[in-house]
Amino acid sequence: MKRPLFSLLSVLLFALTTLGEPGHSTQQEALAFLQELKLPDSSIYWPNARSRLFMENLRHNVQYPLSMYQGSNTNFCGYAALSYLPLNNDPLQYVKFMAALFLEGKATWGRIHFDPAPEVMRAAGTLRFKGVLDIHPADQMWFLVLADHFRSYLNFFFRKYHAGSEDSFWAACNLGKFNRIVTRLLGYKIRAVGSDLIRPGIKDLYAYLQKAIQAGTTFLYVNNTYLHVKNHDKSKFGFPTHYIVLSDIQMKDDIFTIIYWDYGGRTLRQVTPKFLKKILYGVTYTLNNGHEE
Repeated sequence: MKRPLFSLLSVLLFALTTLGEPGHSTQQEALAFLQELKLPDSSIYWPNARSRLFMENLRHNVQYPLSMYQGSNTNFCGYAALSYLPLNNDPLQYVKFMAALFLEGKATWGRIHFDPAPEVMRAAGTLRFKGVLDIHPADQMWFLVLADHFRSYLNFFFRKYHAGSEDSFWAACNLGKFNRIVTRLLGYKIRAVGSDLIRPGIKDLYAYLQKAIQAGTTFLYVNNTYLHVKNHDKSKFGFPTHYIVLSDIQMKDDIFTIIYWDYGGRTLRQVTPKFLKKILYGVTYTLNNGHEE
């Protein structure tokens, strides 16, 4: 029986050990595996996921890992963000896992076994009006399976999938759950600071984020509502809803220039330190380069 995580906040300062080590493979290895993979025209487990579109989706993800998109108006952004790690660092493991899901209806990644609910299996391939996600059945499967398996306190009243759950708290990914997936599923050691409601008290944000980027892949947990507004000074209080991957930060004349991945491609923005602190609720970075705090 799956149990929700009963806690109001993610731990403010938090470090996790892993159940294993992150895998490493190349794009060429993943594409070679897909080249040899033979799938039936349809799957008895995933009746609405067409095999041709499924294979095209996997190849596209391997070849263009920065193009993964969580879909319009869904709560899949956390799962899309953490997908940055396997798609860029271990695409072979990713495609093997997805192939096993399609062929057998269940699969194991590391020490975690996935046995999706029947409702999830029927839903994959049926999501509509979500932009390009509509024609990406593999992405639908991936997001739905992660949301079905990993739970947090946000999912307490949303235990089972039903039509439209991808837009509800059923699919929500709070900071604590995000960090658990990165460590327990993907095997990364991380450092993290922040919570779902209270902003982290980072004194020198520029130095902290530079250090995080040097250590490994850096995720920011932000209030997306105000990330895209034109007038930053009119931003009001809100809650974090979105994850982005920060790849660079520079400062000149007390202005931050940041480069980040926000599903579909990289973006360059200039923001004030005050504004970035206002929208930032969490920072998680991997230690794949061997740097410690």
